[in-house]
Amino acid sequence: MPKPIWTSRHTWVAAWVVLCAVGIATTAWLNSSSAPDPQPEKPITAECAEYIANIETQLAEAKQEGEDDGVLAFSRSTVGADDCGDEVLDHFGGER
Repeated sequence: MPKPIWTSRHTWVAAWVVLCAVGIATTAWLNSSSAPDPQPEKPITAECAEYIANIETQLAEAKQEGEDDGVLAFSRSTVGADDCGDEVLDHFGGER
């Protein structure tokens, strides 16, 4: 008498469940065991630190005036100025 088709399906489903459980457990173990080393902070130039302080001041003023809608525009037109884009993103937690 041939095996019922359900037994064969149950075997496949059980195999997939075991493989998925092993994969999830392995992923969780790898994520917990390999914490990235903290990156040393790059020194920020005085000009960029001043620029970030200026942005924080403008954000605080906008918040006090009730204009805290989350959108502010900044421009910088100084010739020969440092490019502080990376420092601003790092300071304010921008994702890349």
